[in-house]
Amino acid sequence: MGDDLEVRLAGRLAELRTERGWSLDELARRADVSRSTLSRLERGEISPTAALLGRLCAAYGRPMSRLLAEVEPEPPQLVRAGQQPVWRDRETGFTRRSVSPPHPGLRGEVVEARLAPGADIAYDEPPVAGLEHHLWVIGGGLELTVEGTTHVLGVGDCLRYRLWGPSRFVNPGPEAAHYVLLIVLP
Repeated sequence: MGDDLEVRLAGRLAELRTERGWSLDELARRADVSRSTLSRLERGEISPTAALLGRLCAAYGRPMSRLLAEVEPEPPQLVRAGQQPVWRDRETGFTRRSVSPPHPGLRGEVVEARLAPGADIAYDEPPVAGLEHHLWVIGGGLELTVEGTTHVLGVGDCLRYRLWGPSRFVNPGPEAAHYVLLIVLP
């Protein structure tokens, strides 16, 4: 994610909290994130990890893609490959490219993702209950646990699931997991 995008994201996260009338303490309680981390994040002093962004999206009841689309400039009809926003979680080696032209009013989107070998990302809850995912592995392998059931996926495999509870993405390696995720709002 570019520096401008990170600044806009920090600002949007602060706006969402303010719109709800929540204090940093209230958001910390709802997202199970320390108050100091939230404060530093909203001031743009730190970049969020995928897990942290997932917790915040769950607290705000919106998918990560919608949050990221909200910090983009005017949503275009066409986004060329070189202009698709890319967000990186440097801590876990997770890279997320928003392939679909962003639009907060649409229900579906396409995301391209890469997960470094050995990476392990767990989400306590979905950002929006009942999100429908279609995950298609196009390189490497992935162990995806959805609500306690683990699916071992290889190249070409596609898993469709709805998110109601916790999920976990693990790349057992030795190469990066490369996959496409189609997300449909309920």
